[in-house]
Amino acid sequence: PPASQNNEQGSTLRDLLTTTAGKLRLGSTDAGIAFAPVYSTGTASGKSGRTMPNILDDIIASVVENKIPPNRAPKINVKSEIKDEPKDDKKCIQDDCSKRYSDIQYSWICDKHVLWLRDHKNSNNWKLFKECWKQGRPVLVSGMHKKMNFSLWKAESISLDFGNQQADILNCKDSIISNTNVKEFWDGFEDVSKRQKVKNGETALLKLKDWPSGEDFKAMMPARYEDLLKSLPLPEYCSPEGKLNLASHLPGFFVRPDLGPRLCCAYGECVAATKDHDIGTTNLHIEVSDVVNILVYVGIAKGNGVLSKSGVLKKLEEEDLDDLLRKRLKDSSELPGALWHIYAGKDADKIREFLQKIAKEQGLEVLPEHDPIRDQSWYVNKKLRQRLFEEYGVKTCTVIQFLGDAIILPAGALHQV
Repeated sequence: PPASQNNEQGSTLRDLLTTTAGKLRLGSTDAGIAFAPVYSTGTASGKSGRTMPNILDDIIASVVENKIPPNRAPKINVKSEIKDEPKDDKKCIQDDCSKRYSDIQYSWICDKHVLWLRDHKNSNNWKLFKECWKQGRPVLVSGMHKKMNFSLWKAESISLDFGNQQADILNCKDSIISNTNVKEFWDGFEDVSKRQKVKNGETALLKLKDWPSGEDFKAMMPARYEDLLKSLPLPEYCSPEGKLNLASHLPGFFVRPDLGPRLCCAYGECVAATKDHDIGTTNLHIEVSDVVNILVYVGIAKGNGVLSKSGVLKKLEEEDLDDLLRKRLKDSSELPGALWHIYAGKDADKIREFLQKIAKEQGLEVLPEHDPIRDQSWYVNKKLRQRLFEEYGVKTCTVIQFLGDAIILPAGALHQV
């Protein structure tokens, strides 16, 4: 039947087209809509009039003829769309997928917000990953360093091969960036006595920013590039040639984000160096594409004023940790290297509003064109994370990344390290 007699079935598509039509307004034409009516005037029997109707044509024509205003809110019937779909995803989270994926070693951490795949070698990991990824949940895969040539990623090895290179180095304490010889960074990586001092005599907490990245990484470090690629978790998604890695298969005329890889290195005592744990090596921000971050090396710093390994563990235990992460901390075979705080993309507006509120409380100027997340101007410390939960209902997902852990984040997820 024509669309006019079939409003019920066509409503979802009609409203979708209505919204699209509004976005494609043209100049100052009467209808103000880019579509034109599409009718067919011949029939198979030779009689004039409409053919067996094309439902899509009828809907487009109806949108134009009714001149539905572009600001009309779409009334997409989400419930009717969802009710007929299988509910396996949500059920999977609730029943731990124990029956469907009994051959996969996994756990849920952070109140079932993060999937932890414990066996990196299992070729079926991607099936459970897919269920989790549909819902925009982060994923942790452990043991990746077991597939890698560990000697390539030692600090002294990288310093020996590339110490004469120049790069941007950020002091995490004052956000001052300097371009300097990479050897200076690596000399102090595990020897505090060789680290730079700032004006007040404090030791600098340095981060080597995205050096090298993208094509530079491949050209400069071919052996490490190949070692990384063969060791990526869930290659169906993460490998550049992965059949489910959509970004790698975009046509050439698309402007792609920098898909890396890039090397991120930092002195890791930030969490223990300040009373309120209010300095990080990476401030709160959002990536524009999905990202996988593999911890390939953890150095143990030596020298005056550095906490012992037990001291660092004690500091980490003060965090709001999942029981499974606390258990890993007590495992002497595990080496913790990075502390992550992760937030769901849906909470971005609440977090943005909260940070602007805190800035005003601290007497900072809040300019309308400044976005505290985009500007990466905040590391949200423990006290602020508690306020964020109490005042806005936004809970922090705290994850400790151990040596060999790969953390896979969906685009839009907020995080700080």
